[in-house]
Amino acid sequence: NTLHLCYRNALHKAHEYGLKTIALCVIYSAQRNFPPDLGAHIALRTTRRFLEQYKSETVVLCLESHDRGIYEVLAPLYFPRNSIEERSALWQLPRDIGGILGEPQYPDRQIRIIHNPHHAAMIGADDDSDTSPHDLEGGDLDLEYGTMGGSGYGMGSHYNIGQHSFSQMQGDLDRQRLLGDRPRVGVYESVIADGLEGIEHQERYEKLLRRARTEDLTEVSGIGCLYQSGIDRLGRPIVVFCGKWFPAQNVDLEKAMLYLIYLLDPIVKGDYVIAYFHTLTSSNNYPSLHWLRDVYSILPYKYKKNLKAFYIVHPTFWTKMMTWWFTTFMAPAIKAKVHSLPGVEHLYAAITRDQLEIPAYITEYDMTINGLHYFQPDAQTSPAS
Repeated sequence: NTLHLCYRNALHKAHEYGLKTIALCVIYSAQRNFPPDLGAHIALRTTRRFLEQYKSETVVLCLESHDRGIYEVLAPLYFPRNSIEERSALWQLPRDIGGILGEPQYPDRQIRIIHNPHHAAMIGADDDSDTSPHDLEGGDLDLEYGTMGGSGYGMGSHYNIGQHSFSQMQGDLDRQRLLGDRPRVGVYESVIADGLEGIEHQERYEKLLRRARTEDLTEVSGIGCLYQSGIDRLGRPIVVFCGKWFPAQNVDLEKAMLYLIYLLDPIVKGDYVIAYFHTLTSSNNYPSLHWLRDVYSILPYKYKKNLKAFYIVHPTFWTKMMTWWFTTFMAPAIKAKVHSLPGVEHLYAAITRDQLEIPAYITEYDMTINGLHYFQPDAQTSPAS
């Protein structure tokens, strides 16, 4: 709730001092692994709750360019401008709309005060009922205790043991939210299911890796759209992908995936970064989302874990929207690692010039739209560390 409290305290201080207008900057940071979409929801939700109480104030949110796309999508959900947007927001808003002040609420963290079910069972046993302490063994219970005859007091409590996350041993719920995992229903069933699924994924990947090492992939490697280029300032290998040179409509996508595995498998054993150049790409260069989802599901966990930064250079509005959608619903584990950069020189904060080999058309286009020496990396913060 720290982020919510920052926004709320600033808004209430402005009201306390009688200010009618306040400008708030986006204070969360993807560089600190905080999901941008979650931060946007908290900022908009807290602002909406505040304005519901104090309608005379004006709140202005100051955004950076890479956050604009997220707020253009989410702002109409909290501040619909017409009846159409209002109806659309009814089913697009998340289930967690926060508390009365907009604060996030996590049911698994709420304090529960219940009677001791073991103690209740012992009382029931003393009352010659059919319930014994041994009946409590075996998992979830749903017991109701009526008035205790002759005991001088009654118990009308309803016990439901094993329905919350703690008793079900669901593990780290924060990690589940970050990676998009579903809560586990049964601990033993989940271990078996995850084990079998993990083995199947590993076997499938190893088969593809063997094919990648033995089959002729010159059809894809000769394109030159994917290659390794030096290391960044932290010594991590740089993988470069040039979108314009990827003929998605005319290439064998299965061989493209094999070449991807062939090139990256020795690299992803340690930390690495990817620089994707969207410069001058067209619809002929865009692979289908179905293919991207298949590739993402096939690649083992080490690919996602050891990827430390994914730079998108010269993004378009379409690229930003698709990236947000993909990392929100299909690949949330890498969402905080994606950085959209308007120009090549922004990369030099993390990569030295002599370590980055890119085609001439990229630098020429970059100079056309940005000019010369438009960014000084020494005076700026690195996009990712």
